[in-house]
Amino acid sequence: MENLLYLLSACLLIIGLKMLGSPKTAVRGNAIGAVGMLIAAGVALLLSRDAGGAPLEISREALIAIGVGLAAGTLAGIIASQKVQMTAMPQMVALFNGLGGAASALVATIDLFNKKAGSSVELTLSVPAALSVLIGGVTLTGSAIAFAKLQGLIGGRPLVYPLQKPLNLLLLLGAIASCCWLAAEPLDSTPLYCLAGVAAILGVLSVLPIGGADMPVVISLLNSYSGLAASAAGFVLGNNILIIAGSLVGASGLILTKIMCKAMNRSLANVLFGAFGKAPEGAAEAPATASGGTVKSGSPDDAAMILDSASLVIIVPGYGMAVAQAQHATREMADLLQKNSCEVKYAIHPVAGRMPGHMNVLLAEADVPYDQLYDMDQINSEFSQADVALVIGANDVTNPAAKTDPSSPIYGMPILDVENARTVMVLKRSMNPGFAGVDNELYGRDNTMMIFGDAKETVTRIVSGLKDL
Repeated sequence: MENLLYLLSACLLIIGLKMLGSPKTAVRGNAIGAVGMLIAAGVALLLSRDAGGAPLEISREALIAIGVGLAAGTLAGIIASQKVQMTAMPQMVALFNGLGGAASALVATIDLFNKKAGSSVELTLSVPAALSVLIGGVTLTGSAIAFAKLQGLIGGRPLVYPLQKPLNLLLLLGAIASCCWLAAEPLDSTPLYCLAGVAAILGVLSVLPIGGADMPVVISLLNSYSGLAASAAGFVLGNNILIIAGSLVGASGLILTKIMCKAMNRSLANVLFGAFGKAPEGAAEAPATASGGTVKSGSPDDAAMILDSASLVIIVPGYGMAVAQAQHATREMADLLQKNSCEVKYAIHPVAGRMPGHMNVLLAEADVPYDQLYDMDQINSEFSQADVALVIGANDVTNPAAKTDPSSPIYGMPILDVENARTVMVLKRSMNPGFAGVDNELYGRDNTMMIFGDAKETVTRIVSGLKDL
């Protein structure tokens, strides 16, 4: 019965993960995955057996501790779901990744200590325990730094220092040596403490040199790490469903990391060690021109007049829309345009926002129909037929320099071809460059009109203008 229920749980997790690949089924997939995990937790608590095959006896004190933990975790989850804004979702994901890695490392360590008390520990247990501590420690502190960067507690620019790469290499070698030491002498606590300390330092120093532009990739990679740590802990516990669930998270995180790197036309090594995303000094001052072209600015009323006569409008959301919480106003504007017989589509770049799928979730929050959302490969060919490409807070993912300037650091990165639209409107607070620190040559194009100001306020004024026409 135990194995059958674990198999059912694994199937639900796989189905749920598959359904997360589409905005239409993501909510249902999340619920199915949660049911699968609930079944797995219930089986582990109620039907688990010891090495001799006898049912595990859980003391009253242990049950109370489990109940308190469940209540605290449920309460924290409910509060987070209600209070955390979509703009802060990447930070929350980073935090959860770190806590997941830490939990796996602690569980593996505690179980290893319990096994030590009785007899010698085999390599089949000590090696996974060492890996869980290493990966979990790196995930915990690396996620903490990612959280701090995204939250603005520390600067988003890469922190580069002399001998940075040799030091990180030395720490990695030290971590591997500590793993081997712990695997060889699991009855000694010293290698465990050494491994935990080195892993924690390695997590900090490996994320500090990564710039804010690469945080979506870092979050995805750390999510994979948390799954691998859980899978390793599953080998220590002898729990099949934990091995399966951890492997699913680890594999899907690595696949997503690869997709994100491909979307930026960069290798994972370049993301981790390239210190990409340094903003130029003095970037706060808006230049009068962009890449040799004169920047033309307009008002929300000008935008409303152009939009009122459009037949096809493609909206390109970016992190600026998320910060301004302009998704609801954007949905209202789109509804008005559609009532005026205008077709509205949304172009979603894979790395728009600060985490994978950020824009999809943000627009879903505003009840934007799923069939209006298009991936980059689906929509790029349609920009040439669009009357207006309305860019709301997106920067690097619309920069033509990625195709035209071989000297640009973003050269080769696939972008949304917004410059092909008849009119390009860019809603932006200022002329500051994006995360990559590169001026956007789109802003100097003849068919581009800049509309400066807060995105929510600007879109709201465009809505008012459309209603008055």
